[in-house]
Amino acid sequence: MSDAQNIDVALLRAFVAVAETGRMTTAAKVIHRTQGAVSQQIKRLESLFEARLFDRKADAARLTREGEKLLVKAHRLISLNDEVMDQMRAVDFTGEVRLGVAHDIVRAMMPPILRRFRQAHPNVLITLVSDTTQVLRAALRDRKIDLALVTEPERGDRDQFLLTDRLIWVGAKGGDAYRRRPLSVALGQENCGFRAAAIKALTKARMPWRAICQVGSLESVFATLEADMAIALFLSRTVPDRLAVLRVRELPELPHFHFNLRLPSTGVTSVVMEFARHIREGFSRRYT
Repeated sequence: MSDAQNIDVALLRAFVAVAETGRMTTAAKVIHRTQGAVSQQIKRLESLFEARLFDRKADAARLTREGEKLLVKAHRLISLNDEVMDQMRAVDFTGEVRLGVAHDIVRAMMPPILRRFRQAHPNVLITLVSDTTQVLRAALRDRKIDLALVTEPERGDRDQFLLTDRLIWVGAKGGDAYRRRPLSVALGQENCGFRAAAIKALTKARMPWRAICQVGSLESVFATLEADMAIALFLSRTVPDRLAVLRVRELPELPHFHFNLRLPSTGVTSVVMEFARHIREGFSRRYT
C-alpha cells in the first residue's frame, strides 16, 4: 500500500482565492501573501494532484475542468478545517457584547455570522444596535457599544477594513420612477452616510431632483420604493429581492463605500476581541 498523501489547507486557501478572484495578484491580497508565494502554492497543489488547475494568461487565471472539480471539495475541506479549529481552540467565553451595525447591512449580511458565533459561544449575550454610521461612531466613542460595523466612504486600516462595495440605484420592479422629472429620491434619515454621495452625483449630472422620505426607518423607504414613488441608493450586496437594481444610463454613477469594523483604541475585553475576530473571518469566508 502506498504512503498516504496529505493536503495542506493553506494550499487550498490559495487555490480558492485565485479561483474566486481570477488573478494571482488579487488573490495574494485576499490571503495576505505575496504573488510569488501564491504562485508557488498553486504549483505545489498541481504537483500533488498531477493535474493542471488553471489556464494562465499573464496575471489572469481561469479554472480548468480539473480545477472546477476541486473547487467545491476545497470549500468543504477548508470549512471543515475551520470548524474543527474553532471547536478545539474555543474558550468558554461569557458576558455581553454590544454590537452596533449600520442599518443598511444588518439584515442582509449579519444573520449567518451572528448565528455561527452563538453556536460557538452560547454563553455570550449579543446585544445588537442598528443605526446610521454617524450615530454608531458616536456611540462607540461614548462606550455605549463595544464595537461597530459601519459603512464609510473612507477605507479603514488593515485590522478595520472588511469589504468594498458599490452604491447602486434601486427602485420598484417594473417601475418608472427613474424616468420622471424632477427625479424623486428617497434619501432616508438626514444623517444617512449615503446622502452626500447621492447629492454630489445628482448635482454633477445636473439632473433635476427632489428628496422625499427624509425621516423614518428603512421600512418607510422600502414602502416608498415599492409604491414606485421614488428611487434610492443601496449597496449592491444589500438590495432586497422585492426591489430592482436600476441599470440605466439616465442615472449618474455612484461611488464605492467600505465596510469597516471599528473598535475602541483601549479597554477592549477578550470576548469583544474574539467576537471581532469572528466577524472578520465570517466576512472573509462569505463575502470577500
